[in-house]
Amino acid sequence: MASETIRVGIIGAGRNTISRHIPGLQAIEDVEIIGVCNRSKESSQRVTDEFGIPKIYDNWQDTINDKDTNAIVIGTWPYMHCRATIAALRANKHVMCEARMAMNAREAHAMRMIARQKPHLTAQIVPSPMTLRVDNTIKRLISEGYIGDILAVEVRAGGSFLDTETPLQWRQEFDLSGMNIMSMGIWYEALMRWIGEATQIIAMGKTFVKVRPDSDGIYRAVRIPEHIDVIGELACGAQLHMQISAVAGLIGSPEVYVFGSHGTLRFSENRLYGGQRNDNELNEIEIPTEEEGGWRVEEEFVNAIRGEEVITHTDFNTGVKYMEFTEAVTRSMSSGTAVSLPLQM
Repeated sequence: MASETIRVGIIGAGRNTISRHIPGLQAIEDVEIIGVCNRSKESSQRVTDEFGIPKIYDNWQDTINDKDTNAIVIGTWPYMHCRATIAALRANKHVMCEARMAMNAREAHAMRMIARQKPHLTAQIVPSPMTLRVDNTIKRLISEGYIGDILAVEVRAGGSFLDTETPLQWRQEFDLSGMNIMSMGIWYEALMRWIGEATQIIAMGKTFVKVRPDSDGIYRAVRIPEHIDVIGELACGAQLHMQISAVAGLIGSPEVYVFGSHGTLRFSENRLYGGQRNDNELNEIEIPTEEEGGWRVEEEFVNAIRGEEVITHTDFNTGVKYMEFTEAVTRSMSSGTAVSLPLQM
């Protein structure tokens, strides 16, 4: 595969696909985007016209069945991720699937099972992007003992007041988004890079606007919370608190604190701050050039296909873990009890 042209079919050309995946892939030598299947022929045509892509597919199965493609990018909402990924892998085509991995943990496990049966194929989930710049530095500081033993982790993401007027969009629609809740799983994925996974969680969430009109003006129940608190036990022994909210107006930018026995780390607005026991305040920590990360999803996908590197951002094992966390949160909200991880499937 190292010398073969990578010929990509696109299923779903949303914002991330148009702004990142298509330009990123077209910038790589010996990569061709063969065709696009979006939600309508008209929207597919707009994408092919903008990027000079030769084909439009009538349906997503045609994208996978096209003998001209050997790799598939899935940029749809989560409701399509499992079936499109499994179909592509069964057709012996490499897959890059948009985050969030699936609707629930069962689908994520099914995707991983097929990927394991096709070890010669590359299977990638688009990674959580917010912390890429600082991940390596945080991991180094923790391993060097900068904060000592990790005791507690605090995640807060919100900043807007409750919107009562906007029609139902896909992140609020259970049939399209499944058990994914706002940006919760994306933040959890980032945390796993630094400190590992959770072993137990308990959650409480609330939906304030009970129904919203869909694109056809039909009022539908909103089943995904607009404010959620998750408390968890981490494998490293620390306690986790996550508050993800669409109602926490004016709290500022999302931020993550990692509290240790000797120091504290704070991440906010793509910057890292730290302080130790004898300091009076947190100060910005410079990210060394050699540690600074960034978006290279398309490059990593292509290099993995060519046998030049392995997928780290994000492999299917990691995707399964954050989907199990996501489902555990939903189970806990429903039952009012703590849920252990990994899930018993």
